[in-house]
Amino acid sequence: MVFKRMLGAFGVGAPSVDTVLSASRTRPGGTLEGEVRLKGGDFDAEIEHITLGLVARVEIEHGEGEHAGLGEFSRAQVSGPFTLAKGEERTVGFRFPVPWETPISEIGGQPLTGMAVGVRTELAIAKAVDKGDLDMVAVEPLPSQLRILEAFLQLGFNFKSADLEAGQLYGVRQELPFYQEIEFYPSGPYSGLVGEVEVTFVADAEGLQVVLEADKRSGRYSSSDAIGRFHVSHDDALVTDWAAELGRWLDGLSQYGGHPGHHGHPGHHEHYGHHEGHHGGPGLGMVAAAGAAGVVGGLVAGEVVEEVVEEFFEGDEDEGGDW
Repeated sequence: MVFKRMLGAFGVGAPSVDTVLSASRTRPGGTLEGEVRLKGGDFDAEIEHITLGLVARVEIEHGEGEHAGLGEFSRAQVSGPFTLAKGEERTVGFRFPVPWETPISEIGGQPLTGMAVGVRTELAIAKAVDKGDLDMVAVEPLPSQLRILEAFLQLGFNFKSADLEAGQLYGVRQELPFYQEIEFYPSGPYSGLVGEVEVTFVADAEGLQVVLEADKRSGRYSSSDAIGRFHVSHDDALVTDWAAELGRWLDGLSQYGGHPGHHGHPGHHEHYGHHEGHHGGPGLGMVAAAGAAGVVGGLVAGEVVEEVVEEFFEGDEDEGGDW
């Protein structure tokens, strides 16, 4: 028995853990439900706790460059201490809240290129190597977010990329330590005006703070990027003609010399100066979707879930990229 416990300290013959989600899709402000399934190993194990964490791949600035780290942005303990007997099978149910600012990772059943969000399970075992499990989660946009995203396709924009940037947005009340950038490029009438348009959502139970950045460095104007922000309730977002509103904002880039800070947006709207922690290049991104299937052309349809997990999660864990 002493020898087995020595091996157990190195993870040999220790309990196993498998987390099973009732549904692998959720939305910001929603919940994830499921159960943690445990199977005892070759000896009785003292479990200190079972903890779940939401994790995502985040770009972190270091000097002149960036590297990707695995960031945990929400955490909940679902079990306290107990003894898991040798060979015992046990399940622990959970209901895990999803923060309102959780980034979007899927639209219409298609993964959003550059994004990966998952649930990481930590099984803390006394005097032994802790065990864990990692499961990918698809985070779909809120209806209010989707309405805004749809408008960009209507205006002739195509999805380019999305990522998470560590840092805080200037002047925006923000709970999480990062923000999502969803980036579009124009292929229609705005192709000569802007090189890219980037959007960030910061959601809460009442509505959305939306930050827009139009990158004109490759357009016909050489002034600084045009940045604006506005706040809209979820209900108002569903009845607003976003193609018209965003079109007026884009048209105002030339009329207002690149700073249309108070032009054409519903709700509370004000000029937005800069991003705290922003790297200065293309950043705040936006993704568009015409209904559930409209973004397929802007996504990598052949990118399977297992490959996303391996590329975005497992590699970062191996490198110790937590922040």
